[in-house]
Amino acid sequence: MSYSQTFLFGIYPYIALTVFLLGSLIRFDREQYTWKSDSSQLLRRGQLRLGSNLFHVGVLFLFFGHFFGMLTPHFVYEPFISAGAKQVLAMVSGGTAGVLAFAGLSLLLHRRLTEPRIRATSKFSDILVLLLLWLQLLLGLATIPLSAQHLDGSMMIRLAEWAQRIVTFRGDAVELLASAGWVFKTHLFLGMTIFLVFPFTRLVHVWSGFAATTYAVRAWQLVRPRG
Repeated sequence: MSYSQTFLFGIYPYIALTVFLLGSLIRFDREQYTWKSDSSQLLRRGQLRLGSNLFHVGVLFLFFGHFFGMLTPHFVYEPFISAGAKQVLAMVSGGTAGVLAFAGLSLLLHRRLTEPRIRATSKFSDILVLLLLWLQLLLGLATIPLSAQHLDGSMMIRLAEWAQRIVTFRGDAVELLASAGWVFKTHLFLGMTIFLVFPFTRLVHVWSGFAATTYAVRAWQLVRPRG
């Protein structure tokens, strides 16, 4: 592998993840008043509701699908489903979720760019993160016809093994991407870049969304009226 490939897929992931984790922690510690999604729901409420619902339903499915699909070792699911069958399942379910998220994000991007009042109050990072996510979803959908050309699951296993070697700090991860096409590599690179810019954008509210699940198990709060 060339030095550029080694850097992009062997070193850059650690840079992105370090900035993602430390940056989020520092922002929460130092700038809690900026820890929000900056809602603009008073404007074009109908388009916001439809776009937001489609996007969040699709992207949450994709997030957990990628998280468990990429980081679960092959031997864990091999007794229950073959690599080829898992790939087909991922293509169908992920493709459906990807279309929903892409349609919803397109509505949100159109709303933010064409409504003058929303555009005037938008930060550069607001538009940047929407464009990055839009392009990432487009690249993800573009991998489906490529994956359909080899349904044995071999490329899916290579990509998953790359991710597993990265998170377990094994230095031979880059070699697994030697035969991957540019669409797959660009999709990986852009995904890592989204993690890199995460702490500096409104995406930090994702942490709060996951943290909200603790309300289901926390202790009851007692509210006593005066007198």
